Amino acid sequence: MDKNLQEEFTQITKFKPPLYKQRYQFVKDLVEKYKPKKVADLGCADCSLLRMLKFCSCIEVLAGLDICANVMKEKMYTLSPLPVDYLQPSERSLTITLHHGSVAHKDPCMLGFDLVTCIELIEHLEEPELKKFPEVVFGFMAPSIVVISTPNSEFNPLLPGVMLYRHPDHKFEWNQAQFQSWALETARCYDYSVEFTGVGHPPTGMEKAGFCTQIGVFIRKYPQTGESLQSEKPTEAVYKTVFKAVYPSLKDEKYLQNAVISEVIFTAQIIKHRLMSKHKEYGNDPERKPKFQPSMDSFSDCLGKLVVEKNMEPFVSGNEVYIPLATIFSFPKVNRLCGTFEKLCKLIAGKVTLSSDGSAVLFNIEHED
Repeated sequence: MDKNLQEEFTQITKFKPPLYKQRYQFVKDLVEKYKPKKVADLGCADCSLLRMLKFCSCIEVLAGLDICANVMKEKMYTLSPLPVDYLQPSERSLTITLHHGSVAHKDPCMLGFDLVTCIELIEHLEEPELKKFPEVVFGFMAPSIVVISTPNSEFNPLLPGVMLYRHPDHKFEWNQAQFQSWALETARCYDYSVEFTGVGHPPTGMEKAGFCTQIGVFIRKYPQTGESLQSEKPTEAVYKTVFKAVYPSLKDEKYLQNAVISEVIFTAQIIKHRLMSKHKEYGNDPERKPKFQPSMDSFSDCLGKLVVEKNMEPFVSGNEVYIPLATIFSFPKVNRLCGTFEKLCKLIAGKVTLSSDGSAVLFNIEHED
């Protein structure tokens, strides 16, 4: 490597986006490709990666593990559901859990994950921990995919201020050959394949230095058998759970019922408003009695086009307005939420004012202007 070129580059080495964001984006792209439902981040630290991944719609279980409980506790509140999550529950379920413990120990709470990430973790491990790490992650946890990133020591001369290691807590930093040798041997032992890549491209003319962060993506070759799932799986927990959040979901009957009731009332109010506008327009002339003829210009686009049969037409009788449930069920969002007409009737029973035969939502307009 040309010494003058190296010295010049060390003065301008800046990554856009920052290197940590590139690592997280790499994981996010992998999630979007493979659609894992259960993801664990080992060495989750301040939970930054978990905060990004909680928005991935395919993920239903997120877990974080770190040896330092205080670092997790400082930011774990950012993983809690927000008020909007309760007002508009997602169609998927999502549970986020944080554990305090070492990656050198086995705990049954880490079984059954599709993807395990170890982002800038292994270089923090003491030699005894590093020796146990492959058996814990690849042998015991045995996820379908493992992502491991670690600093590439060959890039260090290009980084300003780096004398030996990039962080005072690093126990080692491998060059490309060392990391690949370890990764290939680990993959061979536990029946995984591994592909090498990275983030943080080297400058032109210094390609041999490799990526600033080197990454190994391990894919398990064979699905786990029932026998392998049962072998050497401890039943006693060794990690301490420090945080757990269960997000509101439409898969929960309670939240689904609230969503359906809200949508039924909203839809009925729109139909009623349209009907009353026509009723006032035509007055009491029986020959000009208004019919409910919904069209896209009279309803919000999001409600879609409604085809109404004769027995589904809303009507006014004295001081009461009747909006048939069959009409409401025809609206796309209500239909999608309930699935069946019977489910709709069950969810709103006793929660919405209905006609005596239970076939329509009933509004009393006696005191309305």
